[in-house]
Amino acid sequence: MSARAPRIEFAVGAFLLLALASLLVLAIASTNGSFGFGGGTYEVTARFSNLGPLRQNAPVKIGGVAIGKVARIGLDPVKLDSVVTLAIDDRYDDLPADTSAAILTSGLLGESYVGLKPGGDPDPLKSGDEIFLTQSSVDIIELVGKYMFSGGADNAGAKAGDAPAAEGDGDDALPDYLK
Repeated sequence: MSARAPRIEFAVGAFLLLALASLLVLAIASTNGSFGFGGGTYEVTARFSNLGPLRQNAPVKIGGVAIGKVARIGLDPVKLDSVVTLAIDDRYDDLPADTSAAILTSGLLGESYVGLKPGGDPDPLKSGDEIFLTQSSVDIIELVGKYMFSGGADNAGAKAGDAPAAEGDGDDALPDYLK
């Protein structure tokens, strides 16, 4: 056995330990969203009647740029609204007090996130404030169901084989482009 063999084994072992340590750091950082790096956050709350698929750690965005994350989701036992606590990065501490929040989806089947739209109030949001202008999640399955099952509302009383209504029956007051 040559004298170089222990050095090569040591180098391979050190490389493997470095790779495992980097995988461990990556796993920890991806599970809780941060690894203790970066600045602080401040928390504001928003109430929604329907959260849809919004989950904890979902991003909070303005114009597509992530500025924070959903810290907690709870239920108000009195009003029975969903209360979402948003942890916003301290760099964005000048958001106007009349900022609005909506639960949006990236694409048709993408992740849900909270989208903020800043208002024009000169006073900024402070830690502990509540966003009052909110828009709940839109349930796509419910919309598709309403569209599918209300499509025949115009001819609800018509039976198969019935002749269509003659032109001009009861719609003489309407202009031609509305007939």
